[in-house]
Amino acid sequence: MTEAAMQSEGVGDRESVVQLARDRDRVIVEIHKRIIGQKDVIELLLISLFSGGHSLFVGVPGLAKTLLISTLAEVLDMTFKRIQFTPDLMPADITGTEVLVQDRTTGEKVFHFLKGPIFCNILLADEINRTPPKTQAALLQSMQEFQVTAGGTTHQLPRPYMVFATQNPIEQEGTYPLPEAELDRFMFLIGVGYPTLEEEQQVVFSTTADARVCLDKVLSPAQIIRFQQLVRRVPVAADVVQYAVRLVRASRPKEPDAPDFVKEFVSWGAGPRASQFLVLGGKARAILSGRFVVSAEDIRQLAQPVLRHRIITNFHAEVSSVSSLDIVKRLLETVKP
Repeated sequence: MTEAAMQSEGVGDRESVVQLARDRDRVIVEIHKRIIGQKDVIELLLISLFSGGHSLFVGVPGLAKTLLISTLAEVLDMTFKRIQFTPDLMPADITGTEVLVQDRTTGEKVFHFLKGPIFCNILLADEINRTPPKTQAALLQSMQEFQVTAGGTTHQLPRPYMVFATQNPIEQEGTYPLPEAELDRFMFLIGVGYPTLEEEQQVVFSTTADARVCLDKVLSPAQIIRFQQLVRRVPVAADVVQYAVRLVRASRPKEPDAPDFVKEFVSWGAGPRASQFLVLGGKARAILSGRFVVSAEDIRQLAQPVLRHRIITNFHAEVSSVSSLDIVKRLLETVKP
């Protein structure tokens, strides 16, 4: 690429960052027509969206997790499907199935693939831990490779493609733990907390009134893909990448330089995907804030949602009431930029 072309691309990228900031504000305005509060949750949702990553939302019932994701899908001009995960859900109910069809003219019988709800831009996996691991595994290929294999044939998924899942942390009866391989494919684990007193009052007023909220479409699939490509072009300094990698490697108890509390309380630390998602999320957070460069603070702010579900604590941690989130907080105090 010539120097003139590089300069032209740089100017175009700066204009795209400004446009992204405008579109982000429009998306947030539309979301807040229906969702009260949850500022941090919405920020992480948008970072996940523009990074092209999947996210798992964890919170007690009634905190508008499902409503938030369906509202985002309504604001974006993209196809949206919702799957209610239940114990009797089968993999074919997600990916699709082959049916035997007879050609009326020739009488020949052939198999025809009927696409399942996974073929969409945004998939809401509602209460994902209510279905057995066998069915949960139906999402693994799609989340990593953006394709589905059925009957020996591989089918490409539409792009962009993102899985947003919800999970209830307090109900254990009739639930199944998510396999580590599946958890690792989620860019963020986003904790959804209770609203403040003022926010809860607004929720009650708005949801008990006789009013219908109409949302405007903001972004198309092509625009989302352009912004996702823009995120990947955001420059990142070598020392910021090194900080992200050092933070992740410090979570592994078998590393020689791992802190003592990690060796004491952790069975398995985060893998390389965590480093990748920290940097990619940092790029998205930077341009969503109007900056075209990633800082160590971007990495620190995303450490909890990226690392907490990738750190597996041991029995000693359980009896000592030390959670993976506690480990991440101590890592941020110990590993400095």
